[in-house]
Amino acid sequence: MTFEAYEALREHGYALAGDLGDLKRRARMYQQMYRDSGKRSVFPLIAAHGALWALAYFKQGRLGAMILSLPYLLTPALRREKLASVAVFADRFREINRRVCAESYAIYHYTKRYGGSASIRSVIGDDFADTLCECHASNKADTDYPQALREKLFLAFFHWEQAHIVGPAVIEAFDDFDWDFVKYLAKRTRLDFTYFGKDFGVKFTNFSSVEERISRGLLVYHRAEEVGLDHAEDALSFYKHPDDTEHGFGRMGRIQLLINMK
Repeated sequence: MTFEAYEALREHGYALAGDLGDLKRRARMYQQMYRDSGKRSVFPLIAAHGALWALAYFKQGRLGAMILSLPYLLTPALRREKLASVAVFADRFREINRRVCAESYAIYHYTKRYGGSASIRSVIGDDFADTLCECHASNKADTDYPQALREKLFLAFFHWEQAHIVGPAVIEAFDDFDWDFVKYLAKRTRLDFTYFGKDFGVKFTNFSSVEERISRGLLVYHRAEEVGLDHAEDALSFYKHPDDTEHGFGRMGRIQLLINMK
């Protein structure tokens, strides 16, 4: 099939992914991709957790920024400028989340419908195309798809989105963020996905480092395999948000920025 078919899927993916704040919507898209793969492609399952975790993280970050901006009360214009920079910074990451979701949707569904054509290979490369097509073939034939193949596909997805979307956008977001102390805290993000368990966490020393994001991403993936993918999927329902009792956040209800100061 032609490149136009791929572009049509991209356009549809962006429409489905919604606006910047539609993180729950994108989490549902990711879960549907995971299930559609016969639970072979784990990347969208992990990405669904990332989207739901980010809902609370952004809210907590906004509250943390309000607290950290209190020393600027006597200079209200500067305080507004600082808080506005945090809002822009957060929106940059929401846009990254939106782009990854839409592009992942297009790549997944194109290869499922049309295989590893020259069009998609020009976008994602031969190795990624072959790995994803093997997943689709296994799903269609209902053959075994062991952990080694799941990890291979996870890494193919993860490396592609880091190289083509996340990496450049994260560097730009940090470079443009003009609040050094909050930037320092943001680089020291701690992930607490609901399937991790109480004795497991993933802490960053520099979230802007692509090498560190890849190494931490592998930890997150291996933890999902360790606790069981069915449990990891069930844990999508465990997230709770402070202002939403139906989808509220439970143990995530804390000010992440202030914790990162420790």
